[in-house]
Amino acid sequence: MLPLVAGVLVLVGCAVVLEVVSYRALELIPSVATEEFPEIDRELLGKFSSFDPELGWCPQPNREKQKDTGDHLPGEEVRSVVTYATDEYASRVCPAAERDPDAELTVSTYGDSYCFCREVDNDETFQHYLAAELDTHVANYGGGNYGLDQALMRLKRQYPDDPTDHVFMVVTASSIARILSVWKHYQEFGNVLAVKPRYVLKDGELERIDSPVDEKTDLLDLESKADVLREYDFHYDHWFKPHFATRPYTAAFLERNEHVRYAAYTVGKELERRLGRSLPGIDFDLAQTQSALRLERPRVRYHERLFETHEFLFDALVEEFVDYAAERGFEPTFVLVQQLRYATYESEHGPIHGDLMERLEERYDALTTIDMATHLIPDDGDVESLYVERGEGGHYSPETNAEIAQVLAESLERRAVVE
Repeated sequence: MLPLVAGVLVLVGCAVVLEVVSYRALELIPSVATEEFPEIDRELLGKFSSFDPELGWCPQPNREKQKDTGDHLPGEEVRSVVTYATDEYASRVCPAAERDPDAELTVSTYGDSYCFCREVDNDETFQHYLAAELDTHVANYGGGNYGLDQALMRLKRQYPDDPTDHVFMVVTASSIARILSVWKHYQEFGNVLAVKPRYVLKDGELERIDSPVDEKTDLLDLESKADVLREYDFHYDHWFKPHFATRPYTAAFLERNEHVRYAAYTVGKELERRLGRSLPGIDFDLAQTQSALRLERPRVRYHERLFETHEFLFDALVEEFVDYAAERGFEPTFVLVQQLRYATYESEHGPIHGDLMERLEERYDALTTIDMATHLIPDDGDVESLYVERGEGGHYSPETNAEIAQVLAESLERRAVVE
């Protein structure tokens, strides 16, 4: 009897250990949610310097920040510390040309982190290269993790203080998900500080839903705003709940082989960090990035479906951009750029945005549209070569930004000829 009891206790103990280890492993995996309301401590909140009660977050004026993109292995010299700096308008600085209120041509850009040009220096952004080509300042009002909705809100707030002849709206296809979001954590698990306003369509008209967070300290008790967050964030029901891990955690962890691989690569990276040197035989950073891209496939397919079910909201936001251009008297250009996670998928399945660009081009005579993926085609077909090699995984390289600048410059030239 005693051996049987001992055996049962051992099995129970092993099961408990497996559950704990599996839960900890699930916490490492970006495609799995383990908590609806993770604790936000005041130290983390204090680092959230970009908080903006109107937009959710926004680059601040006259700031300079250096960021290690991760382009090095443990023990190696840091090779890729990039510098982000903003001017008095909170536009990223444009080293190629100073602001000139009397310039014959003025240009500004709004959008997401691909507009801001994360992971490259100030003199490696497409705005810098475009300014050098045009010999005029190009403002950069990109915001990390912005959707078309926030970019449009920032345009309306900023444009009266910094009017330009031309405005490029530069976003990725992930905007289709971002415009349906109020709390990023419901679709990008762990992004707990990002609470934002959004637009909804009511009787065919855009209606703005303000952010439920008025003060930064409100983020410490988001659970008290659960009803509002769940009601207005589309992803709560359609993405968060289906990806929320429940007991038994061991089964949830072992459900996909990719979970095990990603966790193993993450542990390997942490071991290298602690040892201060790389381990022979495997590049854990590269392996983790590739694993993350595989884990992203379901999210890409989810976004593809959103373009089928919510194109009406996306189109309404573009129409608002066109109408605002007519009201303010600038030339609008809508530019769709391609994230790395989409590039690999679309090379096999076609664009996830369907006929969006053709539809916009036919609908709005005053709008210029540019699908950047059709202009950035590597000779060897390796789409990954368009992006930074390491780091946060998927922003355009300086060389690609230079190509983008040429495409935009040619677009402005064609428009000038037509006019």
